[in-house]
Amino acid sequence: MKKSTKKFQTINSLNDLNSRAITKQNSNSEKISKVLFVSSIECFEKLSEIDNSYLIDVRTKPEWLFVGKPDLRVLDKQVHFVSWQEYPNMEINTNFYKQILNYKINKDDFIFLICRSGKRSLSAALNLTKFGFLNIYNVEDGFEGDTNSKNQRSSINGWKFNNLPWRQ
Repeated sequence: MKKSTKKFQTINSLNDLNSRAITKQNSNSEKISKVLFVSSIECFEKLSEIDNSYLIDVRTKPEWLFVGKPDLRVLDKQVHFVSWQEYPNMEINTNFYKQILNYKINKDDFIFLICRSGKRSLSAALNLTKFGFLNIYNVEDGFEGDTNSKNQRSSINGWKFNNLPWRQ
């Protein structure tokens, strides 16, 4: 498995979840945005423990249809599907924030964002912090995870690899 060369600040988040984080600061060193990093397993655990927590899948409709989607029925929860980038041109969804608000998610609720591998969900997460959301988590191994030596996904890490509930 390839080690990540990303440098993250280690912090203790709510419920003593040891997470990785990106914190942006303004010139006065005040924290203005924070995204915490969790694995898919940590995400599922927190979704099961925290009532006001939501999983938002930011992939595209073709990915949901052909690759599969997380399934939270076992937790009596629903996954919310809001594309961060719109297929086929993969342009940023200018209605992303408004579509999130349609789900009646509060700014102090716990929001977990997932994509294929954790990159698009990070961009979406950083975007939500700009709107004042406080508890934003990026599922860093995503739904399909990293690629192996044969450039295949779902064989090293990720939601599917970890046998978390999903459906086609």
